[in-house]
Amino acid sequence: MERVSIDEQRCKSCGLCVSVCPVKILIISDRLNARGFRPAQCTDQDKCTSCGSCVLVCPDIAIELHREVKA
Repeated sequence: MERVSIDEQRCKSCGLCVSVCPVKILIISDRLNARGFRPAQCTDQDKCTSCGSCVLVCPDIAIELHREVKA
């Protein structure tokens, strides 16, 4: 299940999410978005702890966090 989703068109490669990720699974991509920026991307969804640090620090509201609901 995808825990972190990044809207690549909103991301402007500021790198704040990369710097605050405690498990270091966010990187700046080599690809360019339509605006000419290199968006952030998650390298390993399974290692995501759903801490929310990336969401809180993103100035462009380009990151969403999806948490699993346990029944």
